[in-house]
Amino acid sequence: MALPGFKVMTLTDAAANRVKAIIAKAERPLVGVRVGVKNGGCAGMSYTMEYAESVNPLDEVLEDKGVKVLIDPKAVLFLLGTEMDFQTTKMSSQFVFNNPNQTSACGCGESVAITPATPDALETVQ
Repeated sequence: MALPGFKVMTLTDAAANRVKAIIAKAERPLVGVRVGVKNGGCAGMSYTMEYAESVNPLDEVLEDKGVKVLIDPKAVLFLLGTEMDFQTTKMSSQFVFNNPNQTSACGCGESVAITPATPDALETVQ
């Protein structure tokens, strides 16, 4: 799915620093984190993140700001053009996905509605 010189997602400095910290503190060797989406929640979908000990053959591999993020191949069209951030507030610290394909979110912020990107989006994101 990858296009030369094209990134499905980008990371802010805060997100990259947090991923570096996670990898450094891991109890086992990690190559990075894997990001995806799954069906569920009141808005229809939710973002997923997990430790990645290896690269799956079909993963989209993103290397940005010194970290490796693996994107589940089923999630690529849902994440096209997304910026991954890490935000800390008085109440929580969490990864946040600024996704242009997201059409709505539930009130609790745990799930979102995402429309897959169209081929036209590839031209506008590059």
